[in-house]
Amino acid sequence: MSTTFINTLQPFIQNIWENSEFVAATPVQEQAIPVILEGKDLLVESPTGTGKTLAYLLPIIERIDLSKQHPQALIVAPSKELAMQILEQIQKWTEGSEITGASFIGGANVKRQIEKLKKRPHILVGTPGRLQELIQMKKIKMHEVQTIVMDEADQLFVPEHKKTIENIIKSSMQERQLLLFSATLKEETEKQAVDLLKEPLVIKVTKADLPPARVEHLYTVVDQRDKANVLANLLREPGIKALAFVRDIGNLAVLTEKLIYKQLNVGFLHSESSKQERENAMKNFRKDEYPVLLATDVAARGLDIKELSHVIHYDLPEEVESYVHRSGRTGRQGAEGTVISIVSEREERRLKQFARELGLILEKRVVFGGKLVGEDQLKPGKSGSGGGRGKAGSAKKSVGKKANGTKGSFGQQKTSAKAGVVSGSSKGGQNAKPKKQGLKKQGKKK
Repeated sequence: MSTTFINTLQPFIQNIWENSEFVAATPVQEQAIPVILEGKDLLVESPTGTGKTLAYLLPIIERIDLSKQHPQALIVAPSKELAMQILEQIQKWTEGSEITGASFIGGANVKRQIEKLKKRPHILVGTPGRLQELIQMKKIKMHEVQTIVMDEADQLFVPEHKKTIENIIKSSMQERQLLLFSATLKEETEKQAVDLLKEPLVIKVTKADLPPARVEHLYTVVDQRDKANVLANLLREPGIKALAFVRDIGNLAVLTEKLIYKQLNVGFLHSESSKQERENAMKNFRKDEYPVLLATDVAARGLDIKELSHVIHYDLPEEVESYVHRSGRTGRQGAEGTVISIVSEREERRLKQFARELGLILEKRVVFGGKLVGEDQLKPGKSGSGGGRGKAGSAKKSVGKKANGTKGSFGQQKTSAKAGVVSGSSKGGQNAKPKKQGLKKQGKKK
């Protein structure tokens, strides 16, 4: 898709494009948008951070018929967070037009959502369970929907959602358009999806189609009991803005308490966070009220945070796909980024296996003086510890360096939620007493 093509879109879309200072379309947008505008079914696999949301959203907005006062597009997302971010993009890219969108997520008040539908929004976005509920209540009339999008399809075609997704699709008309987008597409998922599509075009964007990655992958091996100390020291580096992944809610609760005790501000997201807690956490993190947002995999799916400098694997995931999705939160659209894995000796073997499968170059660091430094930077006879005592040599690169955002990046999300923060201090925890926080230790939920 070239600048010439952008000039064929509606004026309000062109204005937003120009104001966003986008330089050029991404490969997935170049390939997908013309196909979607033709009304064809599509199956797309493209890495995290390559602009998939706009690849389907721009042609959907372009094709909205204002003379029809009913929903014309339905976007299904696997998580509440992703659904809300998609809605933010809908609102951004319909500004200056009469096109409207609305979200329908689990946990929200059903009656209020039914009231939203009475306003006849043109684009609906939501989570599978709530959308199916509203369809069964006949509040969403699927015979009116012309386009259905399955975002993060690999997370939708899983046993938990598979039947619900099939019901949603089968409730629509045969003439509808079906679009499936995913960062990673397993063979099993592709087979299931193809059965629901009509002569689909398959688009697969690989790393070879993208600009060279500017993300470095570092790791350090420490005892499990020292991980919190290492993370705390990393978070005191100037300019750091990190998303740290924790295995489950129980581990997240324990880590939150430890960091607050060390007088660090902490934000967190997990599957049982309320809508207000999620909005507060995201807004405060984007405002740099704290250096880290702790999250489980489920809660962080699809998060797009501007100028995220680091992704930290506090607990290494079990599957390589999770490593890809987590790590893809930083270094988006050619920006710089750093991925740090804090691993035990057992996890180190798994991490190296991930690197072999993904063709990544891993750089090992050791903890010294509270910093991560290259092994060749240590003075003879000196050694580091989880507590970070001693004087550090100079590292090759500072792990606290903030990634530079670049003009022309796609999908950067904004939020207008009210603020909230779990903290041990007002700014980075200096000279303040830790506040008690309300996150309780829970079972192995994500």
